[in-house]
Amino acid sequence: MLFAERIAKAKGIAPKGRAYRGSAVSDGLQPTLTELIALRSAVLGRRPPKRGRHGVSGHALSPLRGRGMEYAESREYALGDDARHIDWRLTARSGRPHTKLFQAERERLTLIVADTAPALYFGTRVRFKSVQAARAGAIAAWAAIRDGDRVAALRGSVQEAPVPPAAGPRGALRVLDALVRWYAQPPTEDAGLGVALDHAQRLLRPGSRLLVLADPTSVAAIADRRWPALAMHHEVVVLLLSDPLERDPPRAALPFLSATARDRQHRVELDLATPAQRRRWGDNFVVPIDAARAQLKARGVRVHVLSSEAASDEWLPLFGTRQAA
Repeated sequence: MLFAERIAKAKGIAPKGRAYRGSAVSDGLQPTLTELIALRSAVLGRRPPKRGRHGVSGHALSPLRGRGMEYAESREYALGDDARHIDWRLTARSGRPHTKLFQAERERLTLIVADTAPALYFGTRVRFKSVQAARAGAIAAWAAIRDGDRVAALRGSVQEAPVPPAAGPRGALRVLDALVRWYAQPPTEDAGLGVALDHAQRLLRPGSRLLVLADPTSVAAIADRRWPALAMHHEVVVLLLSDPLERDPPRAALPFLSATARDRQHRVELDLATPAQRRRWGDNFVVPIDAARAQLKARGVRVHVLSSEAASDEWLPLFGTRQAA
């Protein structure tokens, strides 16, 4: 039985028999927990976590020098050093006693920040942008667990507490459950991406990984000075969610339903065949994407534009690389 199938049946969300395999694919309008669990297979090809010299899986290496399994360096012996860690070879060569220092191991935190702006709950190809955001967040959660990290998640809310950091499949499932709730429909209480980053700064520790799932207009509302401060101490990746219609609208009249003050809907058409209308369209949809991407790259943030029709894991190489592609 597949891992995703075992978890789904344990939570009572999958029918008996083989029907589960079909339920792992959503309708593209709302994410499902089984769909996000099944994405675990997307990270199986990633590099395994670093191992100590004794073959035991370890956590991310800390910049601190201390007790651990990985040798870091040797220095001259000082009063109070543990005599068991004397570097006898260097001591014999130099004629002065030296002691070994080891790399302390520390659990790294991977934090997923979910933008829940209303503009994300829309899509024309394959799936809504909100569903793509949930899928990308799920892939990040599974990648974090495989790398030995603790994983947490939050959104811009002054009422809902963040999903607390936890390791292992249980930590990933908590994050996946939150992503399903947040991206099923726009939350009634959304304080914006700025509030979410405020919460993130209180939760992050130096060396953490931060994944931001955001609409480009939400990124444009963030002060420029905030991104260098985050990128200086953390590994920051921002995914800008987009839809093919936004970047390349057809040269034709597009029909829309517009709600009136009396909650009545009427049909309107936007003629995108004229140059003036296409410029206005570009100012509202294309320019924010390009501006956000340039802004983030200039401030040391890894950024990727993730289309709603693209593979949900195409951004994954940005995790663990030194520079954005």
